[in-house]
Amino acid sequence: MTIDRTLEQTTGEIESTTVKETSETFEWTKQWYPVAVVEFLDPSRPHSMQLLGKDIVLWRDNIGEWNCFEDFCPHRLVPFSEGRVESDGTLLCAYHAWRFNSQGKCVSIPQSKDKETEAKNCENSRSRAMVYPTQVLQGLLWVWGESGETAQLESQLRSPRIIPELEDNSDKVEKLSWNVRDLPYGWDFFMENVSDPAHAPVSHHGIIGNRYSDAKYYDMLSIKEMSAQEGFAYEIKPTSPNVKQSVHDFQPPCHMRIFAELSDGGKVILALYAIPTRPGWCRHIGCQILVKNQEGKKPKGLFSLPFPMPTWFAHIFGTLFLHQDSVFLHYQEKILAKQKNRWLETVYTPNPQDKMVIALRNWIEKRAGGGVPWASECDSNLPPVEHDKSKLFDVWTTHTKNCTVCQDALKNFNRITKFSFAASVTCLFLAIFLDSRAVAIEAASKQIDTNILFIAPSTGFWLALGGAIILAIIGYFLNKFARLFLVYEFHHADNH
Repeated sequence: MTIDRTLEQTTGEIESTTVKETSETFEWTKQWYPVAVVEFLDPSRPHSMQLLGKDIVLWRDNIGEWNCFEDFCPHRLVPFSEGRVESDGTLLCAYHAWRFNSQGKCVSIPQSKDKETEAKNCENSRSRAMVYPTQVLQGLLWVWGESGETAQLESQLRSPRIIPELEDNSDKVEKLSWNVRDLPYGWDFFMENVSDPAHAPVSHHGIIGNRYSDAKYYDMLSIKEMSAQEGFAYEIKPTSPNVKQSVHDFQPPCHMRIFAELSDGGKVILALYAIPTRPGWCRHIGCQILVKNQEGKKPKGLFSLPFPMPTWFAHIFGTLFLHQDSVFLHYQEKILAKQKNRWLETVYTPNPQDKMVIALRNWIEKRAGGGVPWASECDSNLPPVEHDKSKLFDVWTTHTKNCTVCQDALKNFNRITKFSFAASVTCLFLAIFLDSRAVAIEAASKQIDTNILFIAPSTGFWLALGGAIILAIIGYFLNKFARLFLVYEFHHADNH
């Protein structure tokens, strides 16, 4: 009876926040989305991705500006992403060599009869590429959700969901490296996951707490009235002794700001973005921001090392977190898709820790049209459930192939690994040479030829052999570590 009453109280409290402003509906396409981290992109080539179910291509011109087109050439509708960025700053379709400037205007059709005909065809509006407004802020490439002239005007009226602390240029603010990953579950399930701090010590056992001792009671209190455009925010009560305030702030369309002010005045901010790419998938971009207190003491983030963390290492470490959740969220999405009832009638959420998750589902249902409005050309059906769990742990396709930093790190690891194995073989041959030479010299000096096997190897032999073994071990572990750029499997049953 007590549990049922708590359930009614929790869901009723959240449901009541949706009474006001029900006429306001969130417009998904009239928003800015951070689609890529600029420093991880190769500026010499076009990059394909998806946004709201549309195929888009990202590319940089010769003045350093990033652009976004819908990913098809107007000539024969082949993908621009299979083309080239030319030295004159145009995007070339590699099928028939049509070229386009950053405004989407076709500037070259080499198969034309003459220059006059080419100029006439280039002026035809049907030869233009579909251009999306873009801008670069805080190291992220932002793309507006619609294309066309009207979109250019509307995009100037709305600001992206940037991180205010990074605008201050204060020496008290330190941003750790961005991470980016394509995840095999939808935007809503990512947001649901990060609206739910109760899962952290359990799912991330051994990294963010202990599943047996840290899964404790707390309440979530609404501190920002829900609205279609501004989302909502919840504060956790009580917090741990070293935390003064802890807030989860959902800012549509794709930003979750997790803010913790520590008792000594320092602040830790998790800036998490989830971009709806296509049904059953989203792109996550995130980072930590550390703000020093008045005494200049920097707080510890989620993971601290006594030395600066290389970007590639932060990306590898991020895999540990993401894959611990992926094995839940991919299957959760597919299970819920089979249910016929409303989300709130399907799940059982008796505790106050679920208040923000309930609020998210109510916001989607009553403020955001029921979910992401996928492009008409997109198959809006969820992809089938992936029964082979190992495919959920693919790091190359979901990250490394799109990250120049990790590609370079992988190449370096492979080079060092090959060098270690080659040096190991060299040392082994050297050991054999030194041993045979020492045996021959001692045999000759003693004028014996029958007891060679009983002559002790030289010191040089043992040093060379030891070096061969050590280098082989180093090569083995380097090769094993390099695989983390390709695949990382995780099973909760093995996380003791």
